[in-house]
Amino acid sequence: MKDLNALMQQAQAMQQRLQDAQAKMAESAAEGSSGGGMVTIALRGPGEITSVKIDDSLLTPGEGEILADLIIAAHADAKRRLDEVNNALMRDAAGPMAGMNIPGMPKLF
Repeated sequence: MKDLNALMQQAQAMQQRLQDAQAKMAESAAEGSSGGGMVTIALRGPGEITSVKIDDSLLTPGEGEILADLIIAAHADAKRRLDEVNNALMRDAAGPMAGMNIPGMPKLF
């Protein structure tokens, strides 16, 4: 019975760490860029765009398609970076259970 109590305490501690990690993920931020920094996009939390910076040289007639491509590329870069930050937070929260496949539980990074 002592082992079961210890296991329950560990599970509760991990649950708290996961909740803390989710709160940190909601506040995490990342920035991505493309075109050598001509377009920069900042993301927060699950992927909410918080800012877009565009170099003035891209705001000339005929540059619309290039600008669109650069915005998409900058967003993809920012999203990749944000995912890396969030995945690291969840791996840290999962501790030694990270990567384990426990039946009935979601895979923990």
